[in-house]
Amino acid sequence: MEINNRLRILLLLCLIVFCLFPFVKPAIGLILGIAFALIVENPWYRTTDNLSKKLLQIAVIGLGFNLNIKDVLAEGMNALWFTVSAISLTMLVGTFLGRFVGTGKKISILISTGTAICGASAIAAMAPAIKCKSQHVAVAMVTIFVLNGIALIIFPVVGHWLGLSDDNFGTWAALAIHDTSSVAGAAIAYGSGSVETALTVKLTRALWILPLVFVVGYLQRGAIKVAFPLFLIGFLLAATVTNLFPQGKAIWEFLGNISKQLLSVTLLLVGLGLTRRLLHKVGLKPLIQGTVLWLFISIVSLLAIYMHWIPSSN
Repeated sequence: MEINNRLRILLLLCLIVFCLFPFVKPAIGLILGIAFALIVENPWYRTTDNLSKKLLQIAVIGLGFNLNIKDVLAEGMNALWFTVSAISLTMLVGTFLGRFVGTGKKISILISTGTAICGASAIAAMAPAIKCKSQHVAVAMVTIFVLNGIALIIFPVVGHWLGLSDDNFGTWAALAIHDTSSVAGAAIAYGSGSVETALTVKLTRALWILPLVFVVGYLQRGAIKVAFPLFLIGFLLAATVTNLFPQGKAIWEFLGNISKQLLSVTLLLVGLGLTRRLLHKVGLKPLIQGTVLWLFISIVSLLAIYMHWIPSSN
């Protein structure tokens, strides 16, 4: 039976309201969004995509109110050297995988960049630097999007099965999951103690967008244009405010808790982007490259945690 847009709007509004309840975790929001897009269909995918990006920025800034700038800097420095090493290794392995599998050169670079740093944000920053076409960007983003959804659901399960501490899980999620939204969602699902580590290590990783895009853009002789995620600065400022004004603790906690729930709505909107139209654009080769590369960095980062190559803040 054909579903008209009025009914779609009503269903979508119900889902958004549902995701505002505290018992709805980010992973549930993502699953509901994907189900809506594939079953009911989402004719406003461009609008929901733009809205999800804005809400993600607001949510990440708000989560900073639950942190302290001193802890943020300490956590970031703990994993700094491994973050740099992991980014370099991911780009190198991704390049060889792309050639082996037969993925196009530009799509291969985009997938490697999204895996190495921070998913869609890194892809969006890299695309103009190497003069990518819109279809290249779409294929890379959908590939990363699918893997993000899988990671958000299975990482907390694997983490509990392995008995990882909150700190170790946060580090693993930040190094092995692509997008900030999925990192935060997985950390919240695992335990509140892992959120601080996950977001701060992820921040350290994301800051490498600038140098990586400049280097790759120069090597590819592209027109170097960098869209730096300014919301990361907002995240740092929020964490600084909690340190400068500890007397407002109740307010900062309130804002942080609202932001956690806003993340569930954000991931609902992210899930709405997985339309049938986009799925048809993803070939097997990009998916193979993205999956193998993702598994590689997941295993390497987990090994680094077990071998204590990354100092723990605990």
